[in-house]
Amino acid sequence: MNGLIFDIKRYAINDGPGIRIVVFFKGCNLDCTWCHNPEGVAAGIEKMYSKSKCILCGTCVHACTENAITLETDRIVTDSLLCTLCGKCAEVCPTKAIEMSGNPMSVEEIMNEIEKDRVFFDQSGGGVTFSGGEPMIQSEMLIRLLDECREKGIHR
Repeated sequence: MNGLIFDIKRYAINDGPGIRIVVFFKGCNLDCTWCHNPEGVAAGIEKMYSKSKCILCGTCVHACTENAITLETDRIVTDSLLCTLCGKCAEVCPTKAIEMSGNPMSVEEIMNEIEKDRVFFDQSGGGVTFSGGEPMIQSEMLIRLLDECREKGIHR
């Protein structure tokens, strides 16, 4: 079973007691006007483009095997009908103007990431916080992670 995760933040100190790791689930059915994580709203993988970061180098255009990206005078444009969301353009973008939001991860992969910070949890009384998007949209995955953390004595 894989869940869709859009970010994992380490050394968080505002999301619960102690030093924590925050796992951000992708997908949200709420419509909060104050949303702090709009990249987590859509339930699927998406390509995000920041015009202000783009230096118009054209590296993404050359990396795209589907010819879905074109370079205009002041920005790049992606043809959503041709784009397969493979992420090759994001991999080569030197300024991170293109980023992919959404990474399929298994419980085991997420737990491996969580356990890397165990020393911080043990020293600070911290643990893991699950955020989003809305984690309850992926409730089966969330419950499995919560159970795994409980079994390993990780605060959640």
